[in-house]
Amino acid sequence: MRRVRLSGATSVSDLAGQLGVSPSTIRRDLEVLDRDGTLRRVRGGACADADADADLPFAEVAALDEQDKEAVAVRAAQLVRDGDVILLDIGTTTMRLARRLRGRRVTVITSSLAVFDVLRSDPATELLLLGGLVRRTYHSLVGVLTEEALRQVCADRVFLGTSGVRPDGQLVDSTLAEVPVKRAMIAAAGQVVLLADRHKFPGTGALRVCGPEDVDVIVTNEGADETTLRNCAATGAEVLLA
Repeated sequence: MRRVRLSGATSVSDLAGQLGVSPSTIRRDLEVLDRDGTLRRVRGGACADADADADLPFAEVAALDEQDKEAVAVRAAQLVRDGDVILLDIGTTTMRLARRLRGRRVTVITSSLAVFDVLRSDPATELLLLGGLVRRTYHSLVGVLTEEALRQVCADRVFLGTSGVRPDGQLVDSTLAEVPVKRAMIAAAGQVVLLADRHKFPGTGALRVCGPEDVDVIVTNEGADETTLRNCAATGAEVLLA
């Protein structure tokens, strides 16, 4: 259920691969959850009826795939140079990256309250918090104030999160309020770095954020779907494995 809520919608084959069980086991479980009203069964998979993370606590999301996320964060931190101005998107992996930036002489601009909490007491880091409407469950700031503030930003690079990457390389998300902020971050940065652990290749989501041609670097793990990565690389994205 956490997997479905995180992506908004997912397929039987994706769930079987992620959880290491047979498709028939997934189908039976989805039918039970559909009867309970926990999710909605659709042809080939299932989807969440509401905002995918509306009732999924941030801490619960952070506990999923911890080792993979930490490895991605460690590799991403190596891309940051002293003096850089960087944008950090919301998400549990960007929060882990923020921990790796403590003590670094960098400027961090973010809409993530989780990132803010990590860096708020670090005297070495220049920290700028974007304004906006607080999404308490996911520790983020969204809305027109956030988007307007980003129009004043000129960053060296953005570290972007995502619900998933479709097999054709399209970046997707499951939360309507977050998509305009992500697009504004992409427009405000000189380089776009996608942080996505292996479970998000391929991934699912109802809303398109951008195409693979808009991404410069992808940081993920060994085991990410090779076809999806090849399609991203074909448009010019550099793939770094953690």
